[in-house]
Amino acid sequence: MRVEDLMTSKVFTVEQHDLIDRVFFLIHYERIRHLPVVEKGKVIGIVSDRDLYKALGPKSNSNAIEAPTGTGTAELHVIPKKVQHIMHRGVITVTPETYASEAAAKMAENKIGALPVVDKDNKLVGILSSTDILRVFSKIEKASEEREKRISAGVSHK
Repeated sequence: MRVEDLMTSKVFTVEQHDLIDRVFFLIHYERIRHLPVVEKGKVIGIVSDRDLYKALGPKSNSNAIEAPTGTGTAELHVIPKKVQHIMHRGVITVTPETYASEAAAKMAENKIGALPVVDKDNKLVGILSSTDILRVFSKIEKASEEREKRISAGVSHK
């Protein structure tokens, strides 16, 4: 199985000069945890939900303030910090042709939750997350368990 079989092709990205409120919006409203940072389509970094929370600080910190909007609701204001200040550079990437097992091993060894998928020109073509890998593992393991149950019951085919 190759990375291209598991990766997500629709990737949300940010640029290094974007403000972190864009990161906040994408993470919360698109329900994602990793955002590749691109420049002219090439991956130059990555920012995660944990990087964002670290930049915002503890809840008691005034980095994120809920201010009354006059409409009975509150609005979140994020400090005007740029993505380049919270992103990780030197990103580990894979290609669509990389074996899924190799990508999973890279993620485990480096304790990272996602790998940007790039083509030969380092252009972003997708992202592979730990969730993508767990989804496939779950399907494979379930099929194996069902096969084992059939064998135990003396049934060879379904």
